[in-house]
Amino acid sequence: MIHQSHVEELTCQLYEEAVIKLPSDVKKAIEYAYNSEKDETALLNLEAILENIKIAEKQSIPLCQDTGLPIIFVKMGDVDVENLKDGLINGVMKATSKVPLRPNVVDPLTRRNTGNNIGRHIPQIDVELVDGELLEITVFPKGFGSENNNALNMALPGEGKEGIKDFVLETVLAAGGKPCPPIVVGVGIGGSSDMALKLAKKALLREIGEHHPEERMANLEKEMLEMVNSTGIGPMGMGGKTTALDVKIEYADTHTAGLPIGVCIQCWAARRATGILKIED
Repeated sequence: MIHQSHVEELTCQLYEEAVIKLPSDVKKAIEYAYNSEKDETALLNLEAILENIKIAEKQSIPLCQDTGLPIIFVKMGDVDVENLKDGLINGVMKATSKVPLRPNVVDPLTRRNTGNNIGRHIPQIDVELVDGELLEITVFPKGFGSENNNALNMALPGEGKEGIKDFVLETVLAAGGKPCPPIVVGVGIGGSSDMALKLAKKALLREIGEHHPEERMANLEKEMLEMVNSTGIGPMGMGGKTTALDVKIEYADTHTAGLPIGVCIQCWAARRATGILKIED
């Protein structure tokens, strides 16, 4: 049995880690962009980002004022868990006061703030059933400067690979500097409309530089990364060679009459943290 208190404590711990310390793969990608950049304005912006990262770690404070909408991905194996939902919710509330996190959750119409980062269907919890006797929790604090630039296209089947590339480019160009580039671009292909966007978001959980295991998709990721970086949008939208740190694809089979394409954009603060709980003796 995995107890609720352990789920709560791990969730809080992961949120604290995620909003303060950028994953090493993301940090290295930004450092690489800085070392390979020639544009003076881009260098200044990347230098400011790297200094921001250092200050957040040194002072143990969130590296961005937008600590995101609480999104939690769970991989659940053959385990018994006591009140999983309550444990996750309580963990978010605990992190909100402890870290602290900015209270971001509001009613969509009245805009009334709940004050503790929980609400109707929030935290957003995605559960995937897996093999093994473990419970894996990944917190994904998603800021809305980038989230507001996501897009969905219910394309026609005949648009194919080129249609996917065109839509990704169109979405990135429309976003410009709004999502605080250099960005990470998640692309979901197939499934239904909602699944395409979910796949795009789950693609962002993979490390920078980790390509899709299928060669055809890995090649498409590389093509789209080159395409996005050729736009010259650059860090903070002020020009430069690095508009995106990476492009990630996840896909599912779909209906014969459709080609859903979801694009989920992540800002340079590509925050995530993962922890595992196992059955206690």
